[in-house]
Amino acid sequence: MSEVVLVTVVGPDRPGITAALTGCLANYNVTILDVGQSVIHDTVSLGMLIELPRDAGGCLVFKDLLLKAHELDLNVRFTPVSEEDYEQWVAAQGQPRHIVTLLGRQISSLHLARVAEVVAQHGLNIDNITRLTGRISLRRPDEKRIASVELSIRGDVPDLTMLHVDFLEAARALEIDIAIQEDNIYRRNRRLVCFDMDSTLIQAEVIDELAREAGVVEQVAAITEAAMAGDLDFAESFRKRMALLEGLDESVLREIAERLPITEGAERLIRNLKRFGYKVAILSGGFTFFAEHLRRKLGIDYVFANPLDIRQGKLTGKVKGEIIDGRRKAYLLHQLAAQEGISLEQVIAVGDGANDLPMLSIVGLGIAFHAKPVVKEQAQHAITTLGLDAILYLLGMHDRDLADTRD
Repeated sequence: MSEVVLVTVVGPDRPGITAALTGCLANYNVTILDVGQSVIHDTVSLGMLIELPRDAGGCLVFKDLLLKAHELDLNVRFTPVSEEDYEQWVAAQGQPRHIVTLLGRQISSLHLARVAEVVAQHGLNIDNITRLTGRISLRRPDEKRIASVELSIRGDVPDLTMLHVDFLEAARALEIDIAIQEDNIYRRNRRLVCFDMDSTLIQAEVIDELAREAGVVEQVAAITEAAMAGDLDFAESFRKRMALLEGLDESVLREIAERLPITEGAERLIRNLKRFGYKVAILSGGFTFFAEHLRRKLGIDYVFANPLDIRQGKLTGKVKGEIIDGRRKAYLLHQLAAQEGISLEQVIAVGDGANDLPMLSIVGLGIAFHAKPVVKEQAQHAITTLGLDAILYLLGMHDRDLADTRD
């Protein structure tokens, strides 16, 4: 076997470093078996695993590299790699890989230490760490800033459920969000995002706003809470709440629509999803009038919600057609995926209530957003500390790729 050597280089970054060092290797026809480079605060770290044929004049190669590194004010180190170690490294390729994403207003050493500890406890190895969010100014604090770091980890996961549990416990203790996804082709090819509306795309429950106008807010709010917590069948609770709204004048609908608070990050998220060719849908147990308002405001592609039944300018206390509950949301999501010609693995679903669980459970990326406890515990992933645009980082996007203008 030819000699294998790991060459590691560290020093001040500048243009031309990689060209100069690989040029030295090219003069001796050296094969590069693996290469990696990163730059942190203008300091470059470059690693090259090289194959040095026996007749290549190894001493001359190393001498040239040392001279060039000295010229560029770089530190260089040569580490021989045994045949056994090299073959073990080769055999390790093809091992399962997962992506762990940390999300918070800031990421500290404590956060990284705890996550790395969980990774190590499960016998996994961190291959790469990447900061997804932009550089943060210490002089200009941003209350809505987002910090996201992505870890690529390698190794067989004997108990994925337990790994999820450990990350969930760490996230609760650290008050950040931690997501783990299999690093497969589907993660890089999501095409459709389906949102719940109330308390997801907007920071309100529309039926409660209608109840406030009708003077029955306390009765309706109690039924809503029981339904979202999973204690009441959604369709039954929906009919009970609607019946309390009978006689409400339709003129209040537009007033409510105009004052609905859009969730932090929603506009930034959807703007960027559309830029990258995603289709966006609302699957809501709320009302079509308000979902259509959001369609126009945010550029939504598809809307499925409950049309209010209005006669002589008054709400009848009923809706038209089949009530959109959790089962119906999952069915409609299936239909949309088929219409778009994609698999369910390529779909993202986002919601906060128990009636969102059926659609969250069947897609490639199901996200409980500021959700009720029962939903957070059963969903694949949860966002509790940030706005909706945190989803961009779960997709592996970097700030440099985004049309920023944060909300």
